[in-house]
Amino acid sequence: MKHASRQTPSAYEVKAAVENLGRTFEEFKSANNAADIERRSRGYVDTVLEEKLARINQDVSGLQSRIDKLQIASNRPYLGKGGLEVPEQKAHKTAFYDRYVRKGYESGLGDLEQKALSIGVDAEGGYTVPEELDHSIESLLKDISPIRSIANVVQIGTANYRKLVNLSDTASGWASETGARLETDSPQFAEVVPPLGELYANPAASQAMLDDAFFNVEEWLAGELANEFGQKEGTAFVNGDGVNKPRGFLDYATSASEDTGRAFGTLQHVATGVDGAFSGADPADILVDLVYSLRPVYRAGASFVMNTNLVAEIRKFKDADGNYLWRPGFAENAPATLLGYPVIEAEDMPDRASGSSSVAFGNFNRGYIVTDRTGTRILRDPFSNKPFVHFYATKRVGGGVVNSEAIKLLKFSLS
Repeated sequence: MKHASRQTPSAYEVKAAVENLGRTFEEFKSANNAADIERRSRGYVDTVLEEKLARINQDVSGLQSRIDKLQIASNRPYLGKGGLEVPEQKAHKTAFYDRYVRKGYESGLGDLEQKALSIGVDAEGGYTVPEELDHSIESLLKDISPIRSIANVVQIGTANYRKLVNLSDTASGWASETGARLETDSPQFAEVVPPLGELYANPAASQAMLDDAFFNVEEWLAGELANEFGQKEGTAFVNGDGVNKPRGFLDYATSASEDTGRAFGTLQHVATGVDGAFSGADPADILVDLVYSLRPVYRAGASFVMNTNLVAEIRKFKDADGNYLWRPGFAENAPATLLGYPVIEAEDMPDRASGSSSVAFGNFNRGYIVTDRTGTRILRDPFSNKPFVHFYATKRVGGGVVNSEAIKLLKFSLS
């Protein structure tokens, strides 16, 4: 099977984009400094300057997003080059794409699937995609679903995944070499069961496209499924209610109490002190409070999570010395940072509003788990929407908070 050529960004293209971002960010700082001066001297900012600042701010957001995508594309492996295939896997892959996906021929595919994957045909119909495609979808999902990229992702073989969490310190004590060991307190455990649901997607292609030898069906299918799955799971990881889907971290109860005073499974929120807004005196201070509400053991590996609109607002914040708290990601594979921590833009995070929890800060690898049931299954349907062929794909995904001390929320409220 022939493959369409894959467009990989060159090092020059990435370098040019980074340099453009650097120049634009300097323009943004200059315009924002001028706006600050006018605000202090006049009490307001000229409309023309405000519009200019908003335009440059938008340009910075666009350039940072473009650099992130270029770096992802330059590091993503090309489908079909991910290692040596054993004969059974190669035969299964050829039968899956060339015979089943393109032509609809199922003869012998189930036997080849069992030999390659040790997994048979599902009772509901359909076939497990080749392992290579499954891994490609996972890679693309990490690009599209921002929470997946920072959470702890585990592969599961059944729907009964459970995790034990130790709610107390490990039982221990001090004694001399020959001294008696006093009885220690027994550790307390809680069981966490991340809610699991089934994602489905139904991309379609015309039979003429599938018959075209130059149409890269493998790359098309991976991209279509990753886009559909990535958008749906990204929303669930943030806001999901846990009913036939993952439970998002914003769905958990919150409290202003610190770690020692909260019930297990309740997240701590830090209030801005103003309903629906940052504090007017020095809005950057509350971000520092949010960072230090997280214990040092979790700060290494922590990230900010918010949507693009809030990033654009916070980009204007400066410290007492006039240094900007937000910094663009210039180095290779380095995201933009805020107070030295990576900023993850998740469009499912809410806009700033009355009582909203619009900024999260935490070590999501310690605090949030994503469970992936092994195998994506596809059922070919050439009948429902002629002349198009639909590919009904299913994948089981779960998620939930496992450590409520590792994630903090900034709440735009009085308390």
